[in-house]
Amino acid sequence: MSIRILEPQPLWNHFADLNEVPRPSKKEERVIAFMKKFGETLGLETMEDHIGNVIIRKPASEGMEDRQTVVLQSHLDMVHQKNADTDFDFDTQGIQMHIDPEDGDWVRAKGTTLGADNGIGVAAIMALLSSEDIIHPPLEALFTIDEETGMTGALELKGGLLHGDIMLNLDTEDDDELTIGCAGGIDVTAKGDYTTTSATRGDVGYKITVKGLTGGHSGMDIHLGRGNANKLMNRLLLGAGTAKVHEIDGGGLRNAIPRESVAIVAINRPDQVAFEAYIKEQTAIFQSEYSFTDPDLEVVLEEINAPANVLDADFQGKFLRAVYACLNGIYRMSPAIEGLVQTSNNLARVLVKEGKYEVMCLTRSSVDTEKMDLAAGLKATFELTGASVSFGGNYPGWTPRPDAGIVKLMSNLYQELFEEGANVNACHAGLECGILGTNYPDMEMISFGPNIRGAHSPDEKVQISSVQKFWAFLLETLKRIPVKG
Repeated sequence: MSIRILEPQPLWNHFADLNEVPRPSKKEERVIAFMKKFGETLGLETMEDHIGNVIIRKPASEGMEDRQTVVLQSHLDMVHQKNADTDFDFDTQGIQMHIDPEDGDWVRAKGTTLGADNGIGVAAIMALLSSEDIIHPPLEALFTIDEETGMTGALELKGGLLHGDIMLNLDTEDDDELTIGCAGGIDVTAKGDYTTTSATRGDVGYKITVKGLTGGHSGMDIHLGRGNANKLMNRLLLGAGTAKVHEIDGGGLRNAIPRESVAIVAINRPDQVAFEAYIKEQTAIFQSEYSFTDPDLEVVLEEINAPANVLDADFQGKFLRAVYACLNGIYRMSPAIEGLVQTSNNLARVLVKEGKYEVMCLTRSSVDTEKMDLAAGLKATFELTGASVSFGGNYPGWTPRPDAGIVKLMSNLYQELFEEGANVNACHAGLECGILGTNYPDMEMISFGPNIRGAHSPDEKVQISSVQKFWAFLLETLKRIPVKG
């Protein structure tokens, strides 16, 4: 069954259209053009700013002209992750979607991320802009770029472009939540060169693959204790002792918990049996430790031709120990908000190949000074190996304003519509509201959305009934926007 027949049909049809457009972060040219054409075809005021954000304005429906102007905000880019055995080109192909045959209430993609983060939000805004009968106040649609790998669109948005009083960010992944605050983040990157030495004549080569991990969003899922493929691979390599590393290639995007890592090593032939036994033993240990969070975890050992060269032994020891020492996961829980991760780090990428190495982390915190302190600790760790360590993509958190009018309005409305209280909270993910608020400090902001699971992984899915709930909540909220004060 096609998702185009799902209700609300305008939203799902726009989502299907959007997912036909390749839209990786930092390569949004096609989706920017798509969105501009969409607005212009509707005859609405449409503009692109200097960085690539698209703004579309729609006048109020009849009788709503005196209401406060609402900014509807979502990001155009999506995380591109696929299973290793999935043949798919994100740069040329549209996402292949289907309704889960085992549970008809969820939409998934075939072996890739779905793009519901934040494509459902984008599609909802498109449905509002194209509608001829939905009641709404004056609307400004803000579609930002590069949210997933740097928040570039939000960081570059100039003051004065928006005229709204209230911002509805449609980028939350639980339909019972109203998010009013979030963590900030900073990218930590360690780079360097290394020397190699010739492998011993007669060595045996092995390819080690850690795979089958659950992965997920490095902010929203970091507290779940899921395995990190980079940390597990490093644990194998350092513990092996006799393994001489040729190369390591693990993880990918900073905001995704690493699901796979591959290493090529050389082993002295007399140590071959002991090495294979060690890998088998460690695999059983990993599977026991992560049986609840990562039930499909595998370590695959494949004998290959021995590599011609391996890392210098001194560098290998220092590097593996630095990665071992690199914090991954929760650093500190919030002492003020129960259950909220305050500060964390994701060891996202480890690449050692052809004389160069790179380690990429994403450090998050709702306390800026603590974020920078943890980043400084990571910097010090890798500088001990001689690495050059840089910071980038620094963005602020979003300070909660629980007394804001839009928070009270939507909290009360949620109770009225669904006969239960909403979970008004702050989250550990990076939302654009905090950044946008620096140039629009008087704008009230709130974030909400439908149930999305497995974001930033090929397991991503969105719940059909939850989209319907989210849509009804959004429409009723727009009806209740207060008169300009």
